[in-house]
Amino acid sequence: MQAADKGQSLPLDGRHLRIGIVQARFNADITDALREACLAELAALHVPAEQITQLSVPGALEVPSALLMLARRRQVNALIALGCIVRGETYHFELVANESGAGVTRVALDTGIPIANAILTTENLAQAVARQVEKGRDAARVAVEMALLRERLG
Repeated sequence: MQAADKGQSLPLDGRHLRIGIVQARFNADITDALREACLAELAALHVPAEQITQLSVPGALEVPSALLMLARRRQVNALIALGCIVRGETYHFELVANESGAGVTRVALDTGIPIANAILTTENLAQAVARQVEKGRDAARVAVEMALLRERLG
């Protein structure tokens, strides 16, 4: 068995990878912090800044469409979805959370391009603030690891 087959992760060196990031502008303070943490981690993983494509969309429901646009160009090895949905007093939270999550998953499955989903779904703004940095970093690591896995498996 190879190391990756035993539950060990691949060495994360993304210097040759091309990564696409789609960021929702709604709750911009949170999504900007997600993006900055994500970009810092991509840099730590040696992904060159010039190999990162960034798009901004109005909200979480628009993220899957933009991911699909990037995926169809076939110029990225992995994608990252950034957004923040905070529960309100209406059913809208469930609708946006469910539909954006399903859309991100569908794009990944339909195109075969890995997507790290860092669209936060929280009960309140404090929870979002508490998670923004770690989820941004995690999204970068997931994207690089899954892109390398995709390369390895062909």
